[in-house]
Amino acid sequence: MTWHLGRLTGFDLETTGVDVETDRIVTACVVQVGAGQPAQIANWMSDVDGVEIPAGATAVHGITTEQARADGRPAAEVVEQVVAALAEAALGGAPIVAMNAAFDLTMLDREARRHRVMPLADRVGDQLRVIDPRVLDKEIDRFRRGGRKLEDLCRTYGVRLDGAHSADADAIAACRVAWRIASTKPKVGGASLDDLHAWQVQWAREQAEGLADYFRRTPGKEQQEDGVRGDWPYIPAQRADGDAS
Repeated sequence: MTWHLGRLTGFDLETTGVDVETDRIVTACVVQVGAGQPAQIANWMSDVDGVEIPAGATAVHGITTEQARADGRPAAEVVEQVVAALAEAALGGAPIVAMNAAFDLTMLDREARRHRVMPLADRVGDQLRVIDPRVLDKEIDRFRRGGRKLEDLCRTYGVRLDGAHSADADAIAACRVAWRIASTKPKVGGASLDDLHAWQVQWAREQAEGLADYFRRTPGKEQQEDGVRGDWPYIPAQRADGDAS
């Protein structure tokens, strides 16, 4: 059976910002979908460990600092449970589907280290298999104009997005996009998870190199080259800039 016809594990985070080294998890979702079975959705909200949620982040996901502190669970507990849920799925052979996986998985890794939780990579080792709709889309349709955000991919592949920028809606939509790509692109759908994961490592690196080259050649954008990373599906802590402890 091809991988996209089995159980998929969707994963998404909403956060205080976009710096994986310093920002924090606000909400998280791990969803099990596919294989003709009912969806199983687990959601978490963190108390963000006393950190303020900037107004700009609240405008995206709708969670205020006051709400997180009132309704959220201790950040360390949330991180432990999210890592445990993903580890169980990965060790059970399910791929982790995450849009722009390098952001979410790196953020989770840094939060795990911050709260003295064993990181996902340490728990599952070489059994982690990730499906990233963003990487897949950029490989199979390299020259399509327009955006490559989740909302854009949902429109491109005819996928319903029920409430963008909530972790559960985004996690489910990412699985739907991955399924649609695999269903229509034999190279993706017919590949083994081992091969597809390895290909994405290479594709993500090539895509990052292309983006860096674009910044380097574009007047006014040269400095953005320094922020481009080709690591996938997460940035290893020992190679990260700044303190990842």
